[in-house]
Amino acid sequence: MRKEIPIFFSADNNYIPYLDVAILSLISNASKEYEYRIFILNTGLNEANVSKIKQNERKGFNIQFVNIAKDVDNIKKQLKDVYHFSIASYYRLFIASLFPQYEKILYLDCDIVVLGDVSKLYNVELGKNILGAAPEQFVQSTREFRAYAEKALDVNPDSYVNSGVLLMNLKEFRANKIEEKFLRLITDYDFDLLDPDQAYLNYLCKDKIYILPNGWNKEPTDFACEGDKNIVHYALYKKPWQFDNVIDGEYFWHYAKQSIFYEEIYKRKKNFGAPEIQKKETMAEEILDHALKITESRYTFKKMLCKS
Repeated sequence: MRKEIPIFFSADNNYIPYLDVAILSLISNASKEYEYRIFILNTGLNEANVSKIKQNERKGFNIQFVNIAKDVDNIKKQLKDVYHFSIASYYRLFIASLFPQYEKILYLDCDIVVLGDVSKLYNVELGKNILGAAPEQFVQSTREFRAYAEKALDVNPDSYVNSGVLLMNLKEFRANKIEEKFLRLITDYDFDLLDPDQAYLNYLCKDKIYILPNGWNKEPTDFACEGDKNIVHYALYKKPWQFDNVIDGEYFWHYAKQSIFYEEIYKRKKNFGAPEIQKKETMAEEILDHALKITESRYTFKKMLCKS
């Protein structure tokens, strides 16, 4: 029997076309020596979208949709939509309790393209680390984000990781009570954050994160790729299905043209005009200003939770 590799995504109906591209790319490059069980966490999806994604199933690749609406219903009012982050971004924090049968899983965002063999990532040894993740390159390269990580969240900006590609040690996640600590924080506090799930994971798992080379989560920045470019992640606001000339955007379109959603993706791109682009550009400037505002606030992780 071939070894199973569990892989998780979170999605809503808006992101289904990009999820399809991500899954297509993953399947195209994955070693056939394993069985891949792909879980799509959601709180309700259009049945037509589900049927289209299921068409990617083939030998060695099983796709299962898991509606967790009831599991997050009691706390969803405390889960904030922030900028381009949807509530679906929080779902990764509940995998350890929802799937007790697994001790180790891969979590991937939908705005990625997989160019390498994900089994190599899954087989990275984490030891006692809770997560394996690559540094957040936008934080590393931006003064405002560096200050946000260090002064607001009490995390070294050079080891602040992006949560869009995670190798999760669920055994250690449970042992360190990460979900319980997260729920307590969002219940007892109302922190102003730029990147909700990512901020909590960096803070709660600090010093227990295995740093991966950024080739496993290469964001569209000018940073040199460390090792092979295995996963391209279109983080922050510039997405290739909206903007022209996005760094590494050609990889997205290579797989998008193979997707059953290609016409819809192309139509969305065509309809994303100057007003929408301006809105996103304005939002990007607001995020930088917001980062400084949070840093200067008296109500931050560092000031409220790290008192000596």
